[in-house]
Amino acid sequence: MALVSAALEAPPRNESAGSAPALWEACTDRLSREIPEQQFNTWIRPLSARLADDGARLTLHVANRFKLDWVRAQYAHRIGAILEQLEGRPIAVELAITPRASTEKKGPIQAEPAASAAVAQAGSPAATTPADDADSGGYRNRLNGALTFETLVEGSANRMARAAALHVAGAPGQLYNPLFIYGGVGLGKTHLVHAVGNRLLQDKPQAKVLYIHAEQFVSDVVKAYQRKTFDQFKDKYHSLDLLLIDDVQFFANKDRTQEEFFNAFEALLAKKSHIVMTSDTYPKGLADIHERLISRFDSGLTVALEPPELEMRVAILISKAAAEGTDMPEEVAFFVAKNVRSNVRELEGALRKILAYSRFNQKEISIGLAREALRDLLSIQNRQISVENIQKTVADYYKIKVSDMYSKKRPASIARPRQIAMYLAKELTQKSLPEIGELFGGRDHTTVLHAVRKIGGERQQLAELNQQLHVLEQTLKG
Repeated sequence: MALVSAALEAPPRNESAGSAPALWEACTDRLSREIPEQQFNTWIRPLSARLADDGARLTLHVANRFKLDWVRAQYAHRIGAILEQLEGRPIAVELAITPRASTEKKGPIQAEPAASAAVAQAGSPAATTPADDADSGGYRNRLNGALTFETLVEGSANRMARAAALHVAGAPGQLYNPLFIYGGVGLGKTHLVHAVGNRLLQDKPQAKVLYIHAEQFVSDVVKAYQRKTFDQFKDKYHSLDLLLIDDVQFFANKDRTQEEFFNAFEALLAKKSHIVMTSDTYPKGLADIHERLISRFDSGLTVALEPPELEMRVAILISKAAAEGTDMPEEVAFFVAKNVRSNVRELEGALRKILAYSRFNQKEISIGLAREALRDLLSIQNRQISVENIQKTVADYYKIKVSDMYSKKRPASIARPRQIAMYLAKELTQKSLPEIGELFGGRDHTTVLHAVRKIGGERQQLAELNQQLHVLEQTLKG
């Protein structure tokens, strides 16, 4: 996806409606199936689109600056990726405030500092900047130059994965080949793989590097099959020095794609090129992927990215705010970090909402302002994430009765989910240990503390448990 820019009440620049209605309709149809209906109706449906004469730029008009900031932070990267899939080429996405007839139109302004980087860090599968679109030989590598090891906040949640990625960038084709990085949505997988590519090109500018999302690989296979251009396809993928591919779980049930990726995998390893992959689960947890491909995924090094701990979330917020040219007080960062726990993407969304609210109201950032800016988020959390909701969600997940959460039964098939529910209750609600114990059948607070410590400790050691907890957390947070 090309650079996402912003314009303030910008007039159209030699643009016509062109095929915008059809293209935008196809894009919104895809989005309507991906995001909740309420979010779609609030943020996407009101947008109007205008396509430039050359078809290379789509301008989306929004009602005000707050909505512009929000749409750019939350949806622009995905819109760009869908447009590229539909058109088969990058489409620049520009956001502009709808001109008002009663006011003088103003010219375009520069996007805020690091705006394109923030969008890419949110997990864009194809986010690029023009400067990083090609190496000196004109080869398009799709890397985002803003996503580097230097801009990645380090913590215990990503330390092992970062160390492995650094090793690969410094000595590609040797150890840890392939490198398989897995974790939930918004934990920094995309940032890491871009960092590997950028570091290698910094050291070896002539290296042939390609970052690609798995969906694009699928699209390339389909095109090669339709056009009978598999020789060109193989030239593209088999000649790389470094292949970075995001979200390989998208290969599920696509036999021809899996066959071609297996062939590319073998060809790259044979010439000692390196492969770095990401997924939402560990290799053996992938569904509907050929066993021989899974065995290849698992043959190098597999590392997990965990949800960031409190201190890391605070550091991320302060760092992101600084990249936007704003100083965030530490106490505000702690307030936000305590209430936004699941991933970096949600932290970035909360930060952008606070920054926009601060600009609109011309007020300094404070806990009070943050609480007001995030009132919808906090209200949803307080309403939806209750101990009772946690008990029901965990019981459904592990296929036990909700009543087992309160009972005195102690078989492992019941005691284990009960401990997990206690852990999540402590993590996701403001309830005290005695209050949680009371809601679990009048148990003592020491029983709850034991469960919290036990599950918390095992989460750091057991990849399968961590994955289960992450799924439960995402389910509870909607």
